[in-house]
Amino acid sequence: MEKIADRIAKDIRKFSENVRILDEHKLGPKELEIVRLAKNYSDDAGSWLEKKKYHNAFASISYAHGLLDALLKLNSEE
Repeated sequence: MEKIADRIAKDIRKFSENVRILDEHKLGPKELEIVRLAKNYSDDAGSWLEKKKYHNAFASISYAHGLLDALLKLNSEE
């Protein structure tokens, strides 16, 4: 069974990969603000992970992924 800390670290790495995918799209100012917010949540997840506050870390990285997923979806249909 994968440890929760390892799972969160894996999700943080996956988030970084998704940001690189999103960088290939032309984003407007509002979309860039959402990316900035998502990155902040990812940073928060890393901080919570270091503090071993796994529920907070998982919630933060999940929210970050949700924001990026929405932007990826919007930009894939253009």
